[in-house]
Amino acid sequence: MRIVYSLFCLCIVLISCSETSKETHTYTNALVNETSPYLLQHAHNPVNWQPWSKEILAKAKAENKLILFSIGYASCHWCHVMEKETFEDKAVAEFMNAHFINVKVDREEHPNIDKTYLKAVQLMTGNSGWPLNCVTLPNGEPVWGGTYFTKENWLQSLQQIVNIHKENPEKTAEFAQAQVKRMSLLQNFADEEALQLSKISTDSIINTWKKELDFENGGLKEAEKFPRPSNYRFLLRYAITQKDTLVKSHVNTTLQNIANRGLFDHLEGGFARYATDEHWNIPHFEKMLYDNAQLISLFSYAHQTEKAELYKNTVFQTLQFVEQHLMRNDGLCYASLNADSFNEENETEEGAYYTWKKAELQTLLKDDFSLFSDYYGLNKISPTEDEKHVLVKVQSDEKFIQKHQLTKASLAQKIAQWKSILLAERQRRKAPKTDTKIITSWNALLLKAYTDAYKVFGDETLKVKAIKIATSLKEKLIVSDGKVLRSLENKDIHGFLEDYAYVIDAFLAVYQITFDEQWLHDAKSLTNYTLTYFYDTEKKLFAFSKRDDTGLNFKEFDVEDGVMPSANAVMSHNLFQLGHYFGNDDYLAKSNQMLQRILPDALVFPYLYSHWLELYLNRTQPYYEVVITGENAITKANELQQYYLPNIILCGSITESDLPLLKNRFYEGKTLIYVCVNRACKLPTESVEKALELIN
Repeated sequence: MRIVYSLFCLCIVLISCSETSKETHTYTNALVNETSPYLLQHAHNPVNWQPWSKEILAKAKAENKLILFSIGYASCHWCHVMEKETFEDKAVAEFMNAHFINVKVDREEHPNIDKTYLKAVQLMTGNSGWPLNCVTLPNGEPVWGGTYFTKENWLQSLQQIVNIHKENPEKTAEFAQAQVKRMSLLQNFADEEALQLSKISTDSIINTWKKELDFENGGLKEAEKFPRPSNYRFLLRYAITQKDTLVKSHVNTTLQNIANRGLFDHLEGGFARYATDEHWNIPHFEKMLYDNAQLISLFSYAHQTEKAELYKNTVFQTLQFVEQHLMRNDGLCYASLNADSFNEENETEEGAYYTWKKAELQTLLKDDFSLFSDYYGLNKISPTEDEKHVLVKVQSDEKFIQKHQLTKASLAQKIAQWKSILLAERQRRKAPKTDTKIITSWNALLLKAYTDAYKVFGDETLKVKAIKIATSLKEKLIVSDGKVLRSLENKDIHGFLEDYAYVIDAFLAVYQITFDEQWLHDAKSLTNYTLTYFYDTEKKLFAFSKRDDTGLNFKEFDVEDGVMPSANAVMSHNLFQLGHYFGNDDYLAKSNQMLQRILPDALVFPYLYSHWLELYLNRTQPYYEVVITGENAITKANELQQYYLPNIILCGSITESDLPLLKNRFYEGKTLIYVCVNRACKLPTESVEKALELIN
């Protein structure tokens, strides 16, 4: 049985940036020439840090030294703490420099290295997170690891490791090989013929999943709440198509709490990464691009099914946050906003920018404080450890209006006044720093978010911005030979499978709102590149890294859905869609093989494989190719996309086209809609309503 482990960190965000002053430093190491904020944060440690490169293993072998991998990212609070306490200490640095090749890795630049040693440390200790520290043999095989250490524990642990390895290197090697074997077992997948899709009960999968759901608070039964957009996209689809009122109620409870409680910034919009309590009240305050992008998509489709004003407002407030705080002029977006900022004592404090003292609010709001306090739960929700309050909406507007004998208009006026007052005060504070990395996969998620929001709301400005983002992605993050970059800042790092998969998915989405076939061909070209350089013919899955690209002796296969859908799950969807668009049976066969290999684990742990389960629904339930041809094809498509139709792909053109689904289906002077299944189409109609009947 697959070992299940959490990939969620204990970190809060603390973005570092390089100093622009002419400050002199006692120490400078090889990280000084890097672009990563996280690596630059350590550039003046006395530790002789080196950035990861393929040459590290050869260097360790030549010097006969163990390698010490220290992995984190710029927005990780405890990474920063360990740097200040431990890596700036001269005695610690002297020992590390004498006995190890010390490698600093930004996990956002090298997620492949992070995934490998995250798994190793999880297996060795039962825990994993960031900062992530792992000692390996010169060949990269792990022998010891952990997360955060105090200075004393760190030095003591390293001394013990050095002594053990010096006294009995054969035993160390034996232990390392045992860990590699355990890690390899996690890369074993079911035989593709082990399960027949038709014999799997979707209801039984959901019944297994229901045991893990928190029906009172939403989310999973866990002490800390993560949004998990991929999970709720699947559960929303299941609830609607199968008319499961219990699951639908759970989805709405979850989304309402995500939008109303402390995870959402009620003044400037945008979501924090996760909540520290089971009620979604107190967040870790970092705001990540990938979370906000996926939640825009999720709340868009939730609004489409529920027509809830809360969901629509949440989408547009989040879009506004992204555009005001993360987006550049070219449409590409920065990675995150820091959780920490300077408080009134000019000291860094988690959430200082976002939280409020009771006396401060009383002074600012005067006679309105009592009403405000009731609306945002100041008397019901415990404050933070610093006795500051997070704004948490604890009741619906309808109940609040009735309780205080207000009207909808008067409440809206009050909220606008409160926001104006508090935003003015917030602007006097020092804003959190921004991590300015441009990460390809995260920007692809944002592009998908804009296409999803456009499909649901029909706002043409969203379409314009989506095309702008797509164009910038194509021009700046994809080079001429089809190579995708991991980030804009460091062009030496090749993109990983998630970068390719998410970009392909996003380009397919752009095609569906534009019917510009170039996006479809770009998606196909990138898919063929991944098949050439990432596809493993033995596993029948895609490796996370390009063939021979990591330098490590491990091949990682990303299959579990976490805070983002797994890269292999996204690629399986991409192959499925492209197989339909181009009539490519090989794409469809590979997509099915991938699903078959993962399904046995998905039956046991469905919440780790929700994006795979969406593909399972596509394979086992009616799935339609909806083809629209004629001068009004875009208009008809827009009308159709106002409805919740998770089981279709759209293909269209305003002129003749040689695409298999479009060929010989264009008739001058008419706009026709064909509803097809496996390329076999019913008689065309000019009516959207009739097409909907054929689909339903």
